[in-house]
Amino acid sequence: MILTVTLNTALDLTYRVRSLRPHASHRVSEVIERPGGKGVNVARVLAALGHEVTVTGFAGGGTGRAVRDMLSDVPRLTDALLPAAGATRRTIAVVDELSGDTTQLNEPGPQISPAEWGTFLDRYEELLPGASAVALCGSLPPGVPVGAYGNLVRAARSAGVPVLLDTSGEPLRRGVAARPDIVKPNADELAELTGSHDPSRATQDARRRGAHAVVASLGPQGLLAATPEGSWHAVPPAPEHGNPTGAGDSAVAGLLSGLVDQLPWPDRLVRAVALSAATVRAAAAGEFDHAAYEKLLAQVSVTAA
Repeated sequence: MILTVTLNTALDLTYRVRSLRPHASHRVSEVIERPGGKGVNVARVLAALGHEVTVTGFAGGGTGRAVRDMLSDVPRLTDALLPAAGATRRTIAVVDELSGDTTQLNEPGPQISPAEWGTFLDRYEELLPGASAVALCGSLPPGVPVGAYGNLVRAARSAGVPVLLDTSGEPLRRGVAARPDIVKPNADELAELTGSHDPSRATQDARRRGAHAVVASLGPQGLLAATPEGSWHAVPPAPEHGNPTGAGDSAVAGLLSGLVDQLPWPDRLVRAVALSAATVRAAAAGEFDHAAYEKLLAQVSVTAA
């Protein structure tokens, strides 16, 4: 079982409009609702790949109930979310059909009480022994300690479970210091962590700060990985046009899938880039175009970096 942690789950809403213009009214051509939050997206992709996956974190209010109802329909996915007094947030993606651009609006999430956080820590410790890998993903809701991911990384390492961290800002800085097995920042998050805008230098610097391996998302330029076994750059055959929301989460799913399948690093990166590109073609985060994915597996190129 792969365990994904989403402390700040969400109800993802995707609106499609012909052209998004400031100060104007818009007629929405399509609305898509999906369970969301980075770790939930990762879990849905992993389940679609055939992995058994468990989701934990918080879900509260009417939006939380909607998220859990949707997750109950996903094969191979176990819901271990915990109740919160506050309502789960919504995230809204507005897709401009003419330009292909996406505008994202993210609510902050519910206030988590000390008692709710303590209950989560107990559940996390219970789930770890049955996990083959764990992913710690996304933002921290209000009330959760800023060093939370560092503590969760250390707990996973103590249990002998490989742990991947995908967050940003101060939670990322503190989480890296706890020595996760894999860190997956995007280029901006990596630059904020290290102070360097050179991805090659920044990935190596992030390793010196504690990460065992660093895989940086470079958007259309694919993934750059710095690992104990070497460094590689994996790129898709061409830029993808569509909704990029969730593409990074699919890359995380590919890395985790390759980890538990014991693939060498270049093959893990191929899987991650193919999934990320195939997600851009899908309607919503947490999904991917299966036919495109199978085709892209043979088209992603990997070179030593």
